[in-house]
Amino acid sequence: MECIVHFEVVYPHESKELRGLIFLNEGEKPSERDFLDMFQSMGFKLKIEDREELVFKPAEAGAAYSLIRIRRLDTGEKTYKEDQELRSLLTHLLPGESRPI
Repeated sequence: MECIVHFEVVYPHESKELRGLIFLNEGEKPSERDFLDMFQSMGFKLKIEDREELVFKPAEAGAAYSLIRIRRLDTGEKTYKEDQELRSLLTHLLPGESRPI
């Protein structure tokens, strides 16, 4: 099974959205080692900074980027993700309570 990893690389003056690919057995979820191996194959030498938020920092001094953050995992399964911008827009446009005119 393929797992597409959507991640953000944070540089001093910009951020770049990139993707990586991890191959897994059916029903498995990627491990920390899977992420580190994927990043290693892409030329990023990292260590895990925050396991809950999936944030990685450079393992070597002098890297051009300050951190890498995994944004989303796509395994091909249907998932629901709430659109925060749409929710905010609807919250401001629709009245909070219905009142008769």
